[in-house]
Amino acid sequence: MLTTPGPAPASEDLLRRLAPQVLGALVRRYGHFDAAEDAVQEALLAAARQWPEEGRPANPRGWLIRVASRRLTDQLRSEEARRRREETAAALTPRDEFVTPPPGEGRAPAEDDTLALLFLCCRAELPPAGRIALTLRAVGGLTTAEIARALLVPEATMAQRISRAKRRIKASATPFGIRPGGTGGTDGTHGTGPEAAEEHAARLADVLHVLYLIFNEGYTATSGRDLQRADLAAEAIRLTRAVHARLPADGEVAGLLALMLLTDARRGARTTRDGDLIPLAEQDRTRWDRAAVTEGVALVSEALTHAPLGPYQLRAAIAAVHDEAASDEDTDWAEILALYEVLVRLVPGPVERLGHAVAVAMVHGPRRALTLLEDLDADERLAGHHRLEAVRAHLLEMAGERAAARAAYAKAAGLTLSVPERRYLLFRAARLAE
Repeated sequence: MLTTPGPAPASEDLLRRLAPQVLGALVRRYGHFDAAEDAVQEALLAAARQWPEEGRPANPRGWLIRVASRRLTDQLRSEEARRRREETAAALTPRDEFVTPPPGEGRAPAEDDTLALLFLCCRAELPPAGRIALTLRAVGGLTTAEIARALLVPEATMAQRISRAKRRIKASATPFGIRPGGTGGTDGTHGTGPEAAEEHAARLADVLHVLYLIFNEGYTATSGRDLQRADLAAEAIRLTRAVHARLPADGEVAGLLALMLLTDARRGARTTRDGDLIPLAEQDRTRWDRAAVTEGVALVSEALTHAPLGPYQLRAAIAAVHDEAASDEDTDWAEILALYEVLVRLVPGPVERLGHAVAVAMVHGPRRALTLLEDLDADERLAGHHRLEAVRAHLLEMAGERAAARAAYAKAAGLTLSVPERRYLLFRAARLAE
């Protein structure tokens, strides 16, 4: 049954949101990760062509699963026909929601498929970099270029990582799925003891990192005409809620969910009606989502009280200090600096150190912070990145070095692929030239 065809085209946001659910359903039922991914892409292309003319199906996800399943089974039948034609025809009969499942077999919800896909991509036999890259591609729907920018590596390197990870998935015989209890873990790990616990921790850490990167790309897109991709941020929050529901006592899961809520609460105040960027210090805080702030503060407060301290809890605590301040002038920068100093001891990454430098500037002045940027200039992961140059420009402006600040703003504008960020940086540079 189709809805009325007409002016409403197939929604790009809807297709992006459904893609990991469809891929998860196919991999769970058939395996063959690489072939399933190709079949899903074909189904998405078919939807983009057909839905604007014929109308969107009443069950878009089911439509995509059915079409992708047909593509995949056709492909697998073709590949196997030369060896076992008769056996393949029976073995590859689709078992999707359009077919009544066998007795005793239930229908797994879409959310379980997506979560299982998350943990499949973060399996132990893949190297950490490959796990994260593949998951961002399969679950987040990010392009190779977007993943490379998010992880601060060259695009060619990222393409190789994704290809290698796919080959390892294809060669692996590890079962796909989430086991909600018993002998298996909630993340698809199996068995008990130290090794199983270690595998669980490794997978969970990668899953949280991937969800964090997906959210960041949704909150501040690394390229394009829009500052934000709200659908991507919302999907990251949805999946993190699902992980939190399964692991309610895990402090880092709660911390990540709190961080997302506290950050996303500012979304409505971050741009003008024309889509221009509004920095945090100039935002109208009455437009922040206070319900999200309240939930986020409660989550991180509970985690900090009852769970071992972790990086996501610290990041959430920093966000909470910002969100609870009545105005920019009321922000407790001393507390933020103290939190950053703990964070950079746990995670001495370039992004964390850059945030720490800003907090140092707000407490001790820009000169001391500028010296901290000299170390970051030597870090190849961030050297030449527009965020480093934008922070440098801001600190130089605070220090009264207008000409140097103007040059740094202009340099940062030339490095970013985000149109709203480029406009904002050029505006700051032009204002200093007046």
